[in-house]
Amino acid sequence: MNTPASLSTPLQGASNFRDVGGYRTAEGLRIKRGRVFRSDHLAGLTADDLAQLQRIGLTHSLDFRGVAECATTPYAIPGVSRLALHIEPSVIIKMQALVAQGIEPSTEDTVELMCGTYRDFVNHNASTFGRFLRHLLEQPTPQVFHCTAGKDRTGFAAALLLSALGVDRATIEHDYLLTNQLYRRDPNVEGKGPAHVMQVLWGVQPAFLQAALDTVDQQHGGMQAYLHGAIGLSTQDVAALRTLLLENA
Repeated sequence: MNTPASLSTPLQGASNFRDVGGYRTAEGLRIKRGRVFRSDHLAGLTADDLAQLQRIGLTHSLDFRGVAECATTPYAIPGVSRLALHIEPSVIIKMQALVAQGIEPSTEDTVELMCGTYRDFVNHNASTFGRFLRHLLEQPTPQVFHCTAGKDRTGFAAALLLSALGVDRATIEHDYLLTNQLYRRDPNVEGKGPAHVMQVLWGVQPAFLQAALDTVDQQHGGMQAYLHGAIGLSTQDVAALRTLLLENA
């Protein structure tokens, strides 16, 4: 496993905002810093935050939130083009359906619901994640991608990007789990469900990402086959993405 020198860029009105750059690949190259960032939602940015993003030179934001999420907390960043890549928060919908039936899920039930969500990312949202990777390739960086908490949809997107760039899985899991250190839970969602359920929903666990990676391996023939198959990237696309975002260490 390897870690970049700088893990995060603190913002006042967003959390879990960090540079994807700095990690080394299996071939000994390094992901360029200052090109691609990940975050939670960007609807609460302060004037200082906006100035910092301007200094970064941000050009595009890639928003994985669902339709209702985008409508509830819209945002616009001057000089930044936003691309909606809607993936609905299915685990919340499933949880609400259980509560409506008078069923309180256990911790184990909630973990399995989250694992099912990650399997769905692989099998039902591949075309959307493919659009994400192609946008990074086709549009000028710096870019930021995010969802509401920057942990699940964003976490799987980051795992795909790091995989395409040749980063090992231990490092990918490390990057994924940083959310538990960097994400600040929204006080507006506190108390809206049983504490043990919310504890699972608003964090990340290795089992979640592993459920997705196991699905990639078992149902799609491994990550490279998945990237070239369901995700829709050609060999040339992956090579171009590496040329764009990698440098000598």
